[in-house]
Amino acid sequence: MAEAGGRPTANDGLPQAQEHASSNGTPLVVQPGAQQEQSSSSKEKRESYASTEPEEPVNSEKDTGYAPIKTQTNRSTAPRIKRQITEDELFKSLSRRKTGTSISRESTHDIDHEEEQAEINRLLSRMFGRTRQEQSEEEKTRHVGISFKNLTVQGMGLGAALQPTNGDIFLGIPRLFRSMFSRGHSVKSKPPLRTIIDNFSGCVKPGEMLLVLGRPGSGCSTFLKVLGNQRFGYENIDGEVTYGGTDAHTMAKNYRGEVIYAPEDDLHYATLTVKHTLEFALKTRTPGQDSRKEGESRKDYVKEFLRVVTKLFWIEHTLNTKVGNEYVRGVSGGEKKRVSIAEAMITKASTQMWDNSTRGLDASTALEYVESLRALTNMAHISTAVALYQAGESLYNLFDKVILIDGGHCAYFGPTETAAQYFKDLGFVQPERWTTADFLTSVTDEHERNIREGWEDRIPRSSGQFGEAFKNSERAKLNWDEIREFEQEVGRQEEERRAAQTKATKRKNYTLSFWGQILACTHRQFLVMIGDKLSLGGKWGGILFQALIVGSLFYNLPRTGAGVFPRGGVLFFMLLFNALLALAELTAAFQSRPILLKHKSFSFYRPAAYAIAQTVVDMPLVLIQVAIFDIVVYFMSNLQRTASQFFISLLFLWILTMTMYAFFRSIGSLAGSLDAATRVTGVAIQALIVYTGYLIPPKKMHPWFSWLRWINPVQYGFEAIMANEFYNLEIQCEPPFLVPLGPNASPEHQSCTIQGSTPGSTVVRGSDYIQVAYQYSRSHLWRNFGFICAFFIFFVALTALGMELQKPNKGGGAVTIFKRGEAPAAVEKQMEKPEEAIDEEKPKTHDMAADTSGDLSHDTSDSDNDAVKGVAKNETVFTWRNVNYTIPFENGERRLLQDVAGFVRPGKLTALMGASGAGKTTLLNTLAQRINFGVVTGEFLVDGRPLPRSFQRSSGFAEQMDVHEPTATVREALRFSAKLRQPKEVPLQEKYDYCERIIDLLEMRPIAGAAIGQIGAGLNQEQRKRLTIGVELASKPELLMFLDEPTSGLDSGAAFNIVRFLRKLADAGQAILCTIHQPSSVLFEYFDELVLLKSGGRVVYHGELGHDSRKLIDYFESHGGRRCPRKANPAEYMLEVIGAGNPDYQGQDWGDVWNESADRQERLAEIESMIERRRNVDTVGQLRDDREFAMPKSTQIYTVVMRTFTSYWRSPEYIIGKFMLHIFTGLFNSFTFWHLGNSQIDMQSRLFSVFMTLTISPPLIQQLQPRFLQMRSIYASRERNSKIYSWVAFATSAIVVELPYSVVADWPTWFPRDTFTSAVVWMYMMLFELYYVGFGQAIASFAPNELLASLLVPIFFLFVVSFCGIVVPYAALPYFWRSWMYHLSPFTYLLEGFLGLVVHGVPLQCDDSELAKFSPPPGQDCQQYAGGYVAQAGGYVQELGGGLCGLCQYANGDQFAASFNVSYSYKWRDYGIVWAFILFNFGVVFVASWLYLSGGRKIKGWLSPSARRERNHTREAEKERPAGGQM
Repeated sequence: MAEAGGRPTANDGLPQAQEHASSNGTPLVVQPGAQQEQSSSSKEKRESYASTEPEEPVNSEKDTGYAPIKTQTNRSTAPRIKRQITEDELFKSLSRRKTGTSISRESTHDIDHEEEQAEINRLLSRMFGRTRQEQSEEEKTRHVGISFKNLTVQGMGLGAALQPTNGDIFLGIPRLFRSMFSRGHSVKSKPPLRTIIDNFSGCVKPGEMLLVLGRPGSGCSTFLKVLGNQRFGYENIDGEVTYGGTDAHTMAKNYRGEVIYAPEDDLHYATLTVKHTLEFALKTRTPGQDSRKEGESRKDYVKEFLRVVTKLFWIEHTLNTKVGNEYVRGVSGGEKKRVSIAEAMITKASTQMWDNSTRGLDASTALEYVESLRALTNMAHISTAVALYQAGESLYNLFDKVILIDGGHCAYFGPTETAAQYFKDLGFVQPERWTTADFLTSVTDEHERNIREGWEDRIPRSSGQFGEAFKNSERAKLNWDEIREFEQEVGRQEEERRAAQTKATKRKNYTLSFWGQILACTHRQFLVMIGDKLSLGGKWGGILFQALIVGSLFYNLPRTGAGVFPRGGVLFFMLLFNALLALAELTAAFQSRPILLKHKSFSFYRPAAYAIAQTVVDMPLVLIQVAIFDIVVYFMSNLQRTASQFFISLLFLWILTMTMYAFFRSIGSLAGSLDAATRVTGVAIQALIVYTGYLIPPKKMHPWFSWLRWINPVQYGFEAIMANEFYNLEIQCEPPFLVPLGPNASPEHQSCTIQGSTPGSTVVRGSDYIQVAYQYSRSHLWRNFGFICAFFIFFVALTALGMELQKPNKGGGAVTIFKRGEAPAAVEKQMEKPEEAIDEEKPKTHDMAADTSGDLSHDTSDSDNDAVKGVAKNETVFTWRNVNYTIPFENGERRLLQDVAGFVRPGKLTALMGASGAGKTTLLNTLAQRINFGVVTGEFLVDGRPLPRSFQRSSGFAEQMDVHEPTATVREALRFSAKLRQPKEVPLQEKYDYCERIIDLLEMRPIAGAAIGQIGAGLNQEQRKRLTIGVELASKPELLMFLDEPTSGLDSGAAFNIVRFLRKLADAGQAILCTIHQPSSVLFEYFDELVLLKSGGRVVYHGELGHDSRKLIDYFESHGGRRCPRKANPAEYMLEVIGAGNPDYQGQDWGDVWNESADRQERLAEIESMIERRRNVDTVGQLRDDREFAMPKSTQIYTVVMRTFTSYWRSPEYIIGKFMLHIFTGLFNSFTFWHLGNSQIDMQSRLFSVFMTLTISPPLIQQLQPRFLQMRSIYASRERNSKIYSWVAFATSAIVVELPYSVVADWPTWFPRDTFTSAVVWMYMMLFELYYVGFGQAIASFAPNELLASLLVPIFFLFVVSFCGIVVPYAALPYFWRSWMYHLSPFTYLLEGFLGLVVHGVPLQCDDSELAKFSPPPGQDCQQYAGGYVAQAGGYVQELGGGLCGLCQYANGDQFAASFNVSYSYKWRDYGIVWAFILFNFGVVFVASWLYLSGGRKIKGWLSPSARRERNHTREAEKERPAGGQM
């Protein structure tokens, strides 16, 4: 860490040769010689990390001339290595140096220290040293160093917008006209440009690290993206950016892999292990033979690099652990960061940009992370820029240069050592104990800056003035000199590059050939799939289950007339089921897109290679999936049992399923969002199903849609498997398909009602049947196979193209979104006249960004303090003792908290700290009674009494993740919390007035009408954090406030504002306990008390901090801890002393030290006396309210329903998507079945039109489920735990809001137009809408996440559809299913209602091809011969020419319906039954929500053995307590 004077110690944790003290304290010699204007300390920093092999003298001719790589030349005088040091010892030294423990302290006594250094250098230079560089063509042709001159970036938009609503759909045009006439000028369609980065110049040389500082929204990310050559999304980029002398355009075209931008998220495949993740990166970046060492194979290179890189970043112990995510258990956050760095190191990019990557890491892990980057920069000799929001002094000292950005202007660019002095010379003061980084960012904040006396009128104030001041400064001139000098060096570098360049290195976008990329991606994709065995097994299990159902449904089909329709049905079903399973690809495609784009920007592989690899991996997996289904269904349903027919059916099913996978993937790759993709697939599925030729025979298709069948791969597949099945099938005609029947009927005078029959024959040839009914032929079999393959190749190519077109890291400005009518006046004016606000960065009196930021840090006036006092005041004391928390782990148990005791009292701000993984958040959740897994024991008391039922509601808990309803405004969020959490006795207006006070207190008045939104389009990180705290304050917490990481992800200024605000609250009498990461010494000073944990959840300190944390420091120093340097940050010092994050910590166990200390006994005695003292105080006034919820159920339900309605009203993209799907499918259905006639096939078309209407439900369900799950996650993660409202209100609101939008749908097909029928059909239609909403939400209510919910939909849907009597007619259903499942399917009744209504009373007139033709016996006419049969069986008979009779099976629609067991007379019975199903669905939503949100936990708690043991233990303890109390 930093020693006295703020200078870095000899080791800043960097694995490179460096200046360090020998045992007698004299420094080792380091060759001087750097550019004069570089400060000496910057020079030391880089010289000391030079990456050369120690025993190799520097060849001055080879030396590129950059100061950073000059190194010791007098190696001959160094003592020779006395013993061989093992590699493990070396890496131990390395990791020890990385954890922030000072090497000068630890290793001064190590006599082999210098030899160790030399050995480390030799090892690292295997990957990055001169030996490799001299032999490597790739190394010689690298573009090192980056310079930028007059860089200006412009983006679209104003930074503010109005919130869209459903009303805009109707009001958009009137508003446009109004604005045209009222302003008297034309409305500009294009928003104005604004400058995001304004005229930046500077350079970052090889081996240098640049720290990028600035408040959120000042332009840091844009600066890094543009330097990282990620230029997509910006309107104009002017100025010159060169990489080793090569311009940005050439770099993007030919050397993409040499420049990378790493976003703040760690994007990796969760199911891959760390080893496979890094191996994949290495395989794709292994250089060619010319750039590897003599005799070094690709495999050797990968193995060696992997070994070095994992030891260097101390992740070798995680190699076989999965990377993990929120659903898959994997490595820790800090380890995941290091995997990301290792991945970037593997790219060997010469220029690397890292965006706010320490977010969410504690101080020791963040330091380790930056030290790893420092090591990488020195070894690989690259230029690195890092944006950090909270940089401690030890972090700051690792950088060579710093840039401070303010509102798009460069306020400073230059060496880190001179930055603070530059601003002091401008008239600013750096307060005692402020870190340099905090001081620099504070300068740009008008409320936070400290000004030297008498300089108030001389300092720059606006961002423009800061930019101007710097442009005219001496420092800017030196920068230009440095750029010119660097360009001369670069000229020499360019000549060397040209000389070394060969054909292989002329373009260096991808290291591997395209085929090599495909192989690597295929292997990786296979590992990803196999890594998720659970999903794969679940999917295959689901398919087997479905196959058994389908097989039993079509069980043992006869080779007679009765088996003809179901035989077509089972083949259609087989195709359809496998094609629909591919729908889940959409969700998967959008989930893996960010990783694909990151790898694209890292130049690991072309997206096209990934598209092909995905397809290659699918081939065997889809074959298994299809085989499971086909084998079961094929043999259960007794399809043709010859080997050729079985394998042909398997082949077609496989190729068609692959084609459908490719089809849905291509939609996913071309669509911008999942919403847009589902709109397309909804209509596409309808087209694919209807135009296969099964539901409507080709001859009945209307010309405007019949072309669809030629571009429908499913149609070709269906023709092939139908022809394959039927071409050699002899269909025996049996009653009722044999007509006419009667005592005098003989076979030569009978015929078959099946199409393709010949008069006088009772056998129909299968080939004739498919020819007449479908115009299908066996001769088309292999032609169709070719067509399907062509579709397959086309869709894969389309997917590859779509993926290639996607752009990573899209840039653009952030936007604040206001509710119409609630934007501040200045913002509204700017939105009305955008051309006046074109340049946001010009120094001007009014700045929109400032207008919408709202700041906490005004000097607190007396009135402000009064406001705080009115907000928070309580006197209760919260204590806890002997708290233990155990969770089941692998085969045993794991204890996360051990015997923790402590207290929080009013007026005190208590910090809860520890290293990553020590159990801070766990303890906070345990104390707040928010643990819903494992077993918690211990004593929790409020004023010496057990916790009241209202504890969770009466204490505020600000979550680390700022979870809010995104469409609500700030004011609405506060009012919602106040209305439902303050006691019901408080009048509503008083609650709302209180919210206004909170808005003023948090200084959010300018954004009170702003929507919360998402980051980038909504509130920024700091505003969200403030809102989270405000929402908790709005509830008027009577007991205390818990806050989890309130400063995480904020810049130092915002963090400072939040903590200062908490201090205000504490001073006003609020009791506050909060966990905190990376506090600077200034922030730490604001806290009164500390609870410090070490890994394993053990307390190592609890007590007061004292002035300058003196009490804390004294405790550690008096118990054997090292002395704390005067300028060190106590928060970092204490973590370092207890060995937090240090894998090689060998010191004492501070948990044991605390347990044996006098301080602990004092604390326990203090807790005991507090309990006794407070137990006797009358707290009736304090805890007057012991209700679980503040408001009655009716108010909860009303308020939550209204909020959800508002949310839907403000989500036009969802509502439009829903309407579009209804409208498109309605129109599609109508035009497909336009003006239906009266033939038998037209009756069948009526049936299928109804069926099609029912099949619109899966895409609609896929649309509504994410909404339901999003609302549930907001409730489960925050609102349930705070006891704002009950699960009943959540479930009710989720259901009620969907209904009105779903009911507004129309259905204009050519059905009977009489009023009664139309009205009843419409009533059924409404019923169907209600049914699918309940059905979709019921599935979602017991699914843990969106992916599983979307996978469950087709399985449940097909289950419901299979038994309704369409796919297999009622008469053909196996008895087992017919006896119960037929009656349990809701679609049975919907179908009966619809079909009975639309065919009732419609006369039926058979087409010629539909008539069964036969000749009557001699002497009889048609009527005499067949009239008796027709009178009994239904239908009619007519005379045909040529002595033939034609018999039509049905005479009217009702007879047709009867063949499906449908009766018109049951329409009202069915209507009632469907209502019962709807109510059942909504009942499931309530029950499953209760189980998921609270009931399941209670049931599990009662049944679990450990919980039972715990209850018994508690009972015994309570029996003994009176005795104990008297001791």
